[in-house]
Amino acid sequence: MVSPQVYWFKKARRSIPLMFVISIFVNIGMWFERFTIIATTLHHDFLPASWGYYSPTWVEISIFVGTFGIFLSLFLLFAKFVPVIAIAEIKAIMPGAQPTHHHEHGHATELKGHEA
Repeated sequence: MVSPQVYWFKKARRSIPLMFVISIFVNIGMWFERFTIIATTLHHDFLPASWGYYSPTWVEISIFVGTFGIFLSLFLLFAKFVPVIAIAEIKAIMPGAQPTHHHEHGHATELKGHEA
């Protein structure tokens, strides 16, 4: 999984000896994957009566829930410190966002010209 990441670099893709070494590592990894699949199926008993049910422990459940918590925390931190829309662009578009813009509260200014 790590050795093919070298292919992101152009020099690595152009080097024949490096390509050969990486391909050997990939083939060894594929062999280990197939060995793991075969070894576990040979170890597994085929009698359904001897099969057990999997139930996660509290540690596994907390790790699973914790991954959502970490993702949400990192996502919110990313959105806060690296916003999708630049704050400078928002301030240029919205006049109310300017610190020098004064807004009067109330509707008295609207009614001055329309006195009955």
